[in-house]
Amino acid sequence: MENLELAKVANEVRKNIIEGVHSAKSGHPGGSLSAADMMTFLYFEEMNVDPKNPKAADRDRFVLSKGHAAPGLYATLVEKGFIPKEDMVTLRKPSSYLQGHPDMKHTPGVDMSAGSLGQGISTAVGMALAGKLDNADYRVYTMIGDGESEEGQVWEACMFAGARKLDNLVVILDNNNLQIDGSIEEVCSPYPFDKKFEAFNFHVIKIDGHNFDEIRSALKEARETKGMPTAIIMNTVKGKGVSYMEDKVNWHGAAPNDELFAVAMEELEKAGEALCQK
Repeated sequence: MENLELAKVANEVRKNIIEGVHSAKSGHPGGSLSAADMMTFLYFEEMNVDPKNPKAADRDRFVLSKGHAAPGLYATLVEKGFIPKEDMVTLRKPSSYLQGHPDMKHTPGVDMSAGSLGQGISTAVGMALAGKLDNADYRVYTMIGDGESEEGQVWEACMFAGARKLDNLVVILDNNNLQIDGSIEEVCSPYPFDKKFEAFNFHVIKIDGHNFDEIRSALKEARETKGMPTAIIMNTVKGKGVSYMEDKVNWHGAAPNDELFAVAMEELEKAGEALCQK
């Protein structure tokens, strides 16, 4: 898929995120928006997945370890055809299968339930090990948060992955530099990420997480890397695509009111129109 088409899909993903969080009157838009470009690329170009057969044994796996960004995952699954578009507005409703964190038992396309930080990457490592033991061809992708990386369990998982040389594993770090209480440097700095991953025998790639050329190149490099897992550290903007949310910590876990919802949707509509004119 060409970059322009990917950008159009990512813009629709962002609209879905805002619609879902606004309807729920709660949720986590900031980290969902920052991850939207990477998740779009994974589902529309990188991964072997089929909405008609979401449990195919040979499918690639994606684990959203930063599970609070579930609106971003659901929004992407909507565009890919796993979830009906009209269901996005049921986000977080008591009767909905689209809960505040991913649920593998009830949501098509979700490979692992997540939410307790550090556990998603741990299960992804287990999936990658299983693939090796089964001589399977599938690859495992997991996305972690920079704030999540203050959890010791993240690094235990990385230590194991590096020790077992799981080159079918890609750990994607969404480095938007903000967590619920402020900047990650102020809360409990986990920097430098590259040196930490390298210490655990990872191949490390740094990219702009909003640049599709860099995303494409990094994932290609990851596929070609043998004998060690890959960590892609992507620098992103929290709230990307909605002007008043960008780089603002208060939009980590808050929903826009009706007025701000209208502003966000107008901005995204204009962004989509601009892409269609290119």
